[in-house]
Amino acid sequence: MAKPTLQQKLAILSDAAKYDASCASSGGERRSSRDGKGVGSTTGSGICHAYAPDGRCISLLKIPMTNFCIYDCAYCVNRVSSNVERARFTPEEVVTLTLEFYRRNYIEGLFLSSGIIRSPDDTMADMVRIVRSLRKEHGFRGYIHLKTIPDASPHLIEEAGRHADRLSINVELPTDAAVKSYAPEKNPDQIRRAMADVRLLKEAGRERSHTGKRPPRFAPAGQSTQMIVGADGANDATILKTSTRLCAGYKLKRVYYSAFSPIPDASATLPLIQPPLMREHRLYQADWLMRFYGFEAGEITAARPDGNLDLGLDPKLAWALAHRELFPVDVNRAGREMLLRVPGFGTRTVGRILATRRHRSLRWEDVQRMGANMKSARAFITLPGWRARDLDAADLAARFAPPPEQLALF
Repeated sequence: MAKPTLQQKLAILSDAAKYDASCASSGGERRSSRDGKGVGSTTGSGICHAYAPDGRCISLLKIPMTNFCIYDCAYCVNRVSSNVERARFTPEEVVTLTLEFYRRNYIEGLFLSSGIIRSPDDTMADMVRIVRSLRKEHGFRGYIHLKTIPDASPHLIEEAGRHADRLSINVELPTDAAVKSYAPEKNPDQIRRAMADVRLLKEAGRERSHTGKRPPRFAPAGQSTQMIVGADGANDATILKTSTRLCAGYKLKRVYYSAFSPIPDASATLPLIQPPLMREHRLYQADWLMRFYGFEAGEITAARPDGNLDLGLDPKLAWALAHRELFPVDVNRAGREMLLRVPGFGTRTVGRILATRRHRSLRWEDVQRMGANMKSARAFITLPGWRARDLDAADLAARFAPPPEQLALF
């Protein structure tokens, strides 16, 4: 059998990486090679889709080092028992691909994960070798996100954090029971210990010595984790509560959700729970409400008896419809906390409302110019010349449903 070419490996492994969530790069250090030293940049070059000082979307080369794996996690397409085409990059090939893709202006960084080959330490050692070579030998200053292996030796994870901008360690599933059922070779306690180690190393990296000298940098963009949703029977309330606990306990940048999709041979071992991508989208919306709008996980999921989010309505609108007694809100009098709970009002709109109404009373046209989605807000607010009249209407929720679409016949 002919040995696969680098291009063939890239085709196989880039497809295998599609189940790895999180390409975020916000929070990374600002580094540039415009001074003539090194190669790459974390800011303002290449095919960056958006640029902001506090959050950047940077195009990354997203590949696993290999999709061979000695583990047999029931939800993973790359598990040892899965009948998929396999490939493996050498560390030198990953380094070459990263540098060549950057020079061609395709990417600005690297997102590297891997299946487990031989042992966790052997695999992690190869990944560390890749990032060390990029940083030390080639002076690469672009963004690097490394998906680490919790069973690897702590000193390998520590060295990885010295070179990578962000580390992530997957918690895999929302509950320990689910991990033990569907990924029996993985230990939830060991995963949490590894996450705790990363947090401690990150915090130690901020402390100056008694001489004022800073310790070596460690994962300046912090750590994140990925959770598979829908592979087990956990409801959205459980998922959001677990995410909240993880973020608070390990100072995570965030939890990334990955909707489980049926994969070859999985039907025999996994329950027939196949949430659409819309469930993943609703979880991200709920997470956003918790991070920036003051919502608690329990109140977002309390509207339905099964503890799941409504797939037909965004979580903020669903909450407002379930708490109509709190509305309508007087835009000229309500506090910030209540304004943030009005459907159609974002954080920027609320900030503009609070700043402007110190000087004058606001009208419909003013709020609309501030960026509010008045189609969503109109049923929940009061303004001079406008008062919501339909809060008690039985069909109010149906009015927010998307219009029906004609399906294609051919």
